[in-house]
This record gives sequence, C-alpha cells and structure tokens, in this order.
Amino acid sequence: MTADTVDLMVRQMRVESTGVVSLRLEHPRGDAVDRWTPGAHLDLHLGGGLVRQYSLCGDPDDKTGYRVAVLRESAGRGGSRRVHETLRPGDTVTVSAPRNNFELAASPSYVFIAGGIGITPILAMIAEAERAGASWELHYGGRTRDTMAFLDELGRYGDRVHVVTEDAEGILDLPAVLATSRPDTLVYACGPEGLLAAVESHSPAWPAGAIHLERFKAKERPAEAGGDSSFRVTCEQSGVSATVSADRTILETLEEAGVDVPNSCREGICGTCETRVLCGTPDHRDSLLSASEQESGTTVMICVSRARSDELVLDL
Repeated sequence: MTADTVDLMVRQMRVESTGVVSLRLEHPRGDAVDRWTPGAHLDLHLGGGLVRQYSLCGDPDDKTGYRVAVLRESAGRGGSRRVHETLRPGDTVTVSAPRNNFELAASPSYVFIAGGIGITPILAMIAEAERAGASWELHYGGRTRDTMAFLDELGRYGDRVHVVTEDAEGILDLPAVLATSRPDTLVYACGPEGLLAAVESHSPAWPAGAIHLERFKAKERPAEAGGDSSFRVTCEQSGVSATVSADRTILETLEEAGVDVPNSCREGICGTCETRVLCGTPDHRDSLLSASEQESGTTVMICVSRARSDELVLDL
C-alpha cells in the first residue's frame, strides 16, 4: 500500500443484473472515505499486478463507503473474473484515491446516454442533476433487460429514463436524440465503442465542448503509415535520457531506465501517467484528452503516446 492507496473491506456484494455485481467498500475501522464527485473512478488492485478502473456509482455524499459495479468479461484481461470469482464479503482490497477524468460540469440541462455497464458513472451524475434542479433525460441501451444493471434504482425517475433493449426494440435512436443541438444542454455518454462512435458522429451539430465521453476501452486507431520510429525522451528532473524504440512505449522505456512513473491502465484511458511536456511535440494516442487538450501539447499519456519531434522533454 502506498500513500495514495488504502485497504478497504468488501462489506457487501450484490448481483445487479446478469453478469454485473456491485461491491460496497468500507474502511475496516469505520473511517470516512475520501470525497469524490460524479464521474470519478477507483483503481482496484486485484493482486498479481492486476489494476483495474471502475466508476463510482454510489452517493458522493456518503462518506461511509464506495460502491462500484463490475461487468464480468470472459474475453477481458482477468480483472473482472478476479472480482466475480475471487472477491467475497470480508475480503480486503487495495484501492486508489478517487480520480475524475469525466467531471460533470454545471448546466441547466443534460442528456445522458449509457450503454450496458456504461450506466455506472451516469448514476451519480443523475443524482447530482437532481440535487441541482437541472432538467435531464437518460437514454439507456442494452442487449436485454436482464443484462441492464440498476433498472430498479432508475425506476424512481419515471419517464425521464428511456430504456431500449436490442432484443425487443433495437438500438438507441441517437439521430432523434442528438441530430439537433439544444441550448444550454450538455451531453454525457458512456458505453461500448460503437455507441460512443455513434455519439461522436453527431458532435458537429453541437457546440464545442457540449459532448463528453468516457471510454472503458481504448479507442481504435488506424495504423500509422510507415510504422513508428524511434525518438529521444529526456526527464528534466531526474536527468535521465533514453531512446524510445519503435516497438517500446515511453513508459516502458523509462521503467527500464529506472524512472518510477505512476501508471495503471497502460491503454491511455485512465490518466494516471499523464505527464507535463516541457519541450517537443507529442503524438497523442490516448482516448482521454480532448482534441483541444491534445492540440495544446502541454501533457501526454506516456503509456501509449509517442513523439512527432525528435525529442520529448518531460517534467519527470
């Protein structure tokens, strides 16, 4: 355990739908947990080097514990199987402090869009919109009703929640929802890549910054023409300088050079390894920074991104 992690007890596990289980995590001594805001996630350290990110889906005002929900993915990298097959009430799990890369901005009105397990960060956002007196609507899609978590909780909101199942009704009608922008309205969407790509296709109809996405998996990128090339990376603080070969990442190269950089997903989706750029031009390959943030070139996710210049100087 490090300074920014804490060991919590699995107080409760509950089946929320077919394939989805929620965890209630509390301090064994009853201490208060760190404050968090809607859209935040936790890193769960699941042993054997497995660290996975899960959105907080409880009440941010509840200081007695956290709630996360985990979809079992048989074709995943092992984190969800570890949760479903190994963790039990009474077990201890190491978690990070909450981090938020999907912050809910204040707005008079919201459109929330969720696909499958993407409902998890949206739950707390809806509760916050309610507290703020904002108008909102949710469009929630899934394969079948039995695979869609938290439908009972959402039932209290009545006809503001639009549930669409593929087996009965097909897919969410995003053109009807997003084809025309709405004044003073923000869109927050989370779910599988196909859903998010469809949401992105409507972004030109909306003002810049109105549509916000969170990905659970890295966005697919076309292969670079001619492949990758090597470049130098220099760490200003430590003085370490190394060549990043075409088949290695900046993070891997710095780890091999003895530079300890906090990291988690190694896919460019969690933000743990975000590093300030002092000189040089990054080749951004993350799925987290906005287009304007990438264009500024002030930070880089060193687990996946590379350099367009011959050298990157980093604040490490």
